[in-house]
Amino acid sequence: MAEQGQLRRVITNLAHGGHALLDEADPDQKIVESQDGLSALSTVVQEPAETAAHVRTTSFQYLFADLADGFPAHHLPQDDIAEVVNALLDLGAAVVETPEEVRDPLLNSPIPTIYTYWGQFVDHDLTAATDNDLTISITDENLPPVKPEEVIKRLKNLRTPALNLDSVYGDGPFAVPAADQNSVPYDGIKFRLGLLTPTPVGVLIPPVDDMQRDLPREDDEKHTPLIGDTRNDENLVVAQLHVAFLRFHNASVDWVRENEPERESDVEVFQRARDLTRWTYQWLCVHDYLRTVARPDVVDLVDTADENLLHMDRRGTYMPIEFSVAAFRFGHSMVRGAYDWNRNFGRPGDNVTPIATLQQLFQFTGKGGFINDAPTLPSNWPVEWDRMVDKNSQFANRFARLIDTKIAPPLADLRNEGEDPKLTERIRELLKQLARRNLLRGYRLAAPTGQAVAKALGVAPLSRTELEQGSSDKVKAALNRSALFDHTPLWFYVLKEAEIRELGRRLGEVGSRIVAETIVGQVRQDSGSYVNQTSWSPAQGVLLPNGRPVRTIADFLRFAGVL
Repeated sequence: MAEQGQLRRVITNLAHGGHALLDEADPDQKIVESQDGLSALSTVVQEPAETAAHVRTTSFQYLFADLADGFPAHHLPQDDIAEVVNALLDLGAAVVETPEEVRDPLLNSPIPTIYTYWGQFVDHDLTAATDNDLTISITDENLPPVKPEEVIKRLKNLRTPALNLDSVYGDGPFAVPAADQNSVPYDGIKFRLGLLTPTPVGVLIPPVDDMQRDLPREDDEKHTPLIGDTRNDENLVVAQLHVAFLRFHNASVDWVRENEPERESDVEVFQRARDLTRWTYQWLCVHDYLRTVARPDVVDLVDTADENLLHMDRRGTYMPIEFSVAAFRFGHSMVRGAYDWNRNFGRPGDNVTPIATLQQLFQFTGKGGFINDAPTLPSNWPVEWDRMVDKNSQFANRFARLIDTKIAPPLADLRNEGEDPKLTERIRELLKQLARRNLLRGYRLAAPTGQAVAKALGVAPLSRTELEQGSSDKVKAALNRSALFDHTPLWFYVLKEAEIRELGRRLGEVGSRIVAETIVGQVRQDSGSYVNQTSWSPAQGVLLPNGRPVRTIADFLRFAGVL
């Protein structure tokens, strides 16, 4: 049991993009527990309701405080809420790729697939939202935006917004787990791994004698993953990435024992291996991930500044609304509808099928139920990471889609969402459509407009001509409603800026600033991060067998033994 006033490190039953609602909410509010990915807080933190109410949280705030203080002047229109909601619903439907766009090779980016899901992993490591007695459901018939001061007061984060891998380490190997709670399982000071379930379909994925390539799971009908954040089992890509993090730590334990024999006790070795894993991850987030998905000059500007340019370091620990509900959701546009996954579900195409669909990657998880009553991941489904990291691959479907205002069709029909038969048809339909959910949540949580943020940063806002450029008639019609051409939702604006000013190859200046300021700012805020160690770099970290440091995400996977 977590002590009152402590952050709970193992989080369960929280849907992607969902929030936890305090158990003492009134009955009308608790209706939304089965809607829009909301769950009772007690189930999320695995505590009795009276204890859950006192589990410590951190804050959400606005990165652009002056814009929030001027609400609603810098936000979407408020005069006809129903009309704005309808415009957002139209816009969310209009951004889904057409069949012709799905087949268009020009809509592939130069960014390998791994960066899409590394970003999702980072998101889960930074945020797990809870609502303090406030219904923020986006499924209401009436959707008035919540005033910024109320959002700050009510919306709380169950995570410390730092890249500290709480989602991996849970409560650590030395905590005594409660009998009635899931905890991250350790074998000594290493993580326990899950075993693949043998299947006669297809071929084994090399190395064929390595069966420890699934998450550890409960032996129950839900195949519950025993990890620090069960959201990392919502699709197979992020689940396999989580396995890589478990194995990186385990390899770090071996490396420390071999190369730093002065660390004799299990406590010393564990703490050193955890630090090296965290610092490598943090360094890669700044120097590989950010410099790939964002403008490198903007990342350099933020990373080399004496202090955070938006003064995050002066306002305590918090997670910016503009990042979490808008800018960092840029990754949704990078998702493909199908992947060259492994030799069974990908090239050469003659073992099982020539591709793995996104729907299958949601199915082959604990939440998706696997197939044929398999208790763990079938042995024909582990990822072949070499297909996900190669920046020089000749195959188009080994890259992410462009960062633009187009969303893969499966994200308009999410497999594991909106399945509750007690919900109305309208709500079930809404919950399956990710773009609509993003737009409505940004409106509900009073995210400022893209134009307002651009002006605050001293960046020339997108013109109407730029907003229209390359947009379909349906997108233009939606933006024409409720003056959205002049007051554009921040999430859509960030995508359009990338599409027009960076040709979809990376984030534009506004998107890059929000994302870089937040990630670099959180690393600086963390007293235990690599930037707060004496001149630490990967050269002082774990080394690959050839003696090279880990300087890329591909190197990270190699050290973990999965590439």
